[in-house]
Amino acid sequence: MRVSLKDVAERAGVSVKTVSNVVNNYPHVTPAMRARVQQAIDELGYRPNLTARHLRKGRTGIIALAVPELGNPYFAELAGHVIDEAARHDFTVLLDHTQGRRELELLVCQGFRARVMDGLILSPLELETEDLRGRAEETPLVLLGERRYDLPYDHIAIDNIAAARQAVGHLLDLGRRRIAFLGAREDRAQQPAHLRLLGWRAELADRGVPVDEALVGYSEGWERADGAAAMARLLDSGQRPDAVFAYNDLIAIGAMRVMSERGLRVPEDVAVVGFDDVTESRYGAVTLTTIAPDKRAIARLAVESVVKRLDAVHGDGGVPESQEMHPAFSLVERESTRGRGGR
Repeated sequence: MRVSLKDVAERAGVSVKTVSNVVNNYPHVTPAMRARVQQAIDELGYRPNLTARHLRKGRTGIIALAVPELGNPYFAELAGHVIDEAARHDFTVLLDHTQGRRELELLVCQGFRARVMDGLILSPLELETEDLRGRAEETPLVLLGERRYDLPYDHIAIDNIAAARQAVGHLLDLGRRRIAFLGAREDRAQQPAHLRLLGWRAELADRGVPVDEALVGYSEGWERADGAAAMARLLDSGQRPDAVFAYNDLIAIGAMRVMSERGLRVPEDVAVVGFDDVTESRYGAVTLTTIAPDKRAIARLAVESVVKRLDAVHGDGGVPESQEMHPAFSLVERESTRGRGGR
C-alpha cells in the first residue's frame, strides 16, 4: 500500500501542509520540525509522487540535453553529470543527438519536443545568432560551449584561450620548443578549436618562442583517426615537433598511436597534452596529460539555470538576467609529459 503525505503527517504529529513543505524543501520549516518529519518519512518509506508534483506546477519533469556527439567520451561523461544533477532536482533528462548539424540544432531549439520538456541545455556547433534571435519558444534555454551569441540566454563555457595557454606553458616549462597544435579547423572561427589555437599562438609569442604555422595540423573531425591522420601528415611533411598540444584527448590518443608506429617515444621524443580529461586518457599504455574542465560544475550550473528560470515563472521575483558562467579547469599531469614516475 502506497504511503501518503497524510500517513507521514500522522506519524510525525504535524499537518499535511508541514510535510509537504519539508518534501518540497521549502525554507520556512525549523530544523527540529524538518528532522521530525524526515524521521517519519524514513520510518514509513515514503516516496513522493514526482509526476503529480510536476503536474501541479505545470511541468513535465523533463529537461532535454542536446549535444553534437553522444559517442564522444566528453559529451557522454557530461551527460552523466547532467543526469545526476537533474535527479537532485527531481528532473529526468531526455538526451538528443544533433550530430553538429544546423538543421537539427534549429529543430531542438525552436520547439521540437517542447510539449514534453521544461527546459533545454544545448551545445551548438553550427547555429548563428540570427537563428536564436527569432526564437519564439519560451522554454528556458541554456547554451554550452564557446560560441557566444550576445542574446539573453545563460551561457556556460570554460576559458579556452587560458586553458590552452596553460597547456602550452606546461610544455615550455619542460624545455620543449617545437610545439605542434593538432585539431585546427579551417571553418567556424569561434569554435573551441580556434580559441585553443589562439591560446597556443599567444603563449608561444609571450614566451619568446617563434610561432611556426607549419606545426599546425588541421583535421576534418575530432576523433582518434583524425588525430592519427593529422600527426602522419605532419611527420610526412618533414616537420618534427618535440611536443604536441592536441585539441582534445581523442586527437592526442590517435597522434600517439602514429608516433609509436614511427618509432617516436612519448614523452622522451615528443611530449603530449590533450584536452577534456576523458576516462580513456587515464588508462592508455602512456597515460595522457590533459586539461580537465570541471564537467560536474558545468552540469550543475546548467541544470540550476533551468530550474531557477522555471521557478521564476511561478514566483514573484522576476526572471533572472542572463549570465556568462566560466567553470574552472585544471592541468592534470601524467606520463605523456612527465614520464613514468613523474620524471
